[in-house]
Amino acid sequence: MREEILVWLHDVKVAILNIEEFYASAEKSFDAFQKNKMLRQAIERNLEIIGEGVNRIFQADPQISISNARKIVGLRNRITHEYDKLDNETLYVITIKYLPQLLTEIEAILVKHKP
Repeated sequence: MREEILVWLHDVKVAILNIEEFYASAEKSFDAFQKNKMLRQAIERNLEIIGEGVNRIFQADPQISISNARKIVGLRNRITHEYDKLDNETLYVITIKYLPQLLTEIEAILVKHKP
């Protein structure tokens, strides 16, 4: 696996871990998420990084299997270009429900291709 792909995989992993760390000091309820502007914006930024990383990985090697890769990239595009149409509930569900699965996938790929 190309070195740059490993770097992007690592970037995605770090962004997910950042989001988990943000939640460590905040209540994980939707109400708390919605009321905490700084938390939401920090999570949005890391979701952008995740989406951009997955986009680069997918373009460099479409054979790398990442569930919902196109949806992840689509979310990144929405955050970047359609920020005014973001739905807090969707962002919250993504962070709570789908990021743990993505982290598991990314870690498995990194372990498999450990330099």
